Amino acid sequence: MLGVLRIVSALIFMAHGTQKILGFPPSERTSQMFSLSWIAGVFELIGGVLLVLGLFTRPVAFVLSGVMAFAYWIAHAPRSFYPVLNGGDAAILYCFLFLYLVVAGPGRWSVDGMLGREGKV
Repeated sequence: MLGVLRIVSALIFMAHGTQKILGFPPSERTSQMFSLSWIAGVFELIGGVLLVLGLFTRPVAFVLSGVMAFAYWIAHAPRSFYPVLNGGDAAILYCFLFLYLVVAGPGRWSVDGMLGREGKV
């Protein structure tokens, strides 16, 4: 289930990046190039792809956990103290989910496992 959690959460996470960088799915959330939101989208897109593949899982998850903590405190917390009101629920969940992947590793079906960097696949 660890591998499934990694893959499914990374696919959903990637959608935030494709929305900000590629404008898909279409919304008002497309970001201006080199804005903070756009840079976050780059992390979401590239980091999401790496996590789906299970490639460099632990260091990528560590960086993405920090990105999500940063996103929460910069973009969400100033709106309201309560996550349900400031829209930061997902940022908090991703932050701790990625922190879990740092400790737990990629699980099954990972490139890291196939390359022998983690336990048996």
